[in-house]
Amino acid sequence: MAGLTIDLNLYADEATLIDALLAGDKHACACMVRQHGGQMYAVALRIMGDPDEAEDVVQDAFISACGKVASFEGRSKLSTWLYRITTNAALMRLRKRRDDTVSLDEPQVGDDGDLLPRQLGDWEIDPGRQALSSELRQEMEAAVESLPPSLRAAFVLRDIQGLSTQEAAEALEISETALKVRLHRARLALRERLAGYLAGQPQEMAP
Repeated sequence: MAGLTIDLNLYADEATLIDALLAGDKHACACMVRQHGGQMYAVALRIMGDPDEAEDVVQDAFISACGKVASFEGRSKLSTWLYRITTNAALMRLRKRRDDTVSLDEPQVGDDGDLLPRQLGDWEIDPGRQALSSELRQEMEAAVESLPPSLRAAFVLRDIQGLSTQEAAEALEISETALKVRLHRARLALRERLAGYLAGQPQEMAP
C-alpha cells in the first residue's frame, strides 16, 4: 500500500461508494479509509487518550468495516456506521486494559443511577462549547479521560465531534433518550471535575 494514491473522486457520491464496497471493488475500502480515517482517528484518540492506541483502534475498526461491509444496511450514513464500529473497538480495548481499581476521581453514583455532584457551585459553562485556554484544554482532556467509557463515548461523539443526537445514538446503538442521559451525566461529571480549576480562574473565564 506504500505510495498508493487513491482518487477520492473515484466515486461520485456516498451511494456510489457504498455500491462499490458491496460489490467488492478493490479501491472502495481504501477510498473509505481516506475519506473517513481522520474523523475516526479523532474519535479514537479522544476515547483512548493515546495516539498509538488510537491508531490501533482505527486500524482494527477499518479492517472490521471492510470485512463486514455486507452487513451495512444503509439505514444510516456510512460515517455513522463507521463511528459505531470505531467506538465499539475503542471501548473494547478500554475494557481489556481496565483493572479492578477504582479511581478517587471516578464520579460517584447514587442509588438512582445519577451522578452525585460534589462541588458544582454556580458554574454554568458548557464544557463542550466553551473556548478553552491552552491550560484549561489540558485540564479538559484529562477530565474527559477520567469519564467512564460509556459517558466518554457519548460526550466525544455529541459534543466534540458534533454528531446529532440521532447520529450519536445510532453510533452507540442506544436510544436517543439513553444518549441524552449519558450526555447529561458526562457534562455533570466534567463540570464537577473542572469546578476547582475554574474557581481559581475567574478573569480568564469571563465572557
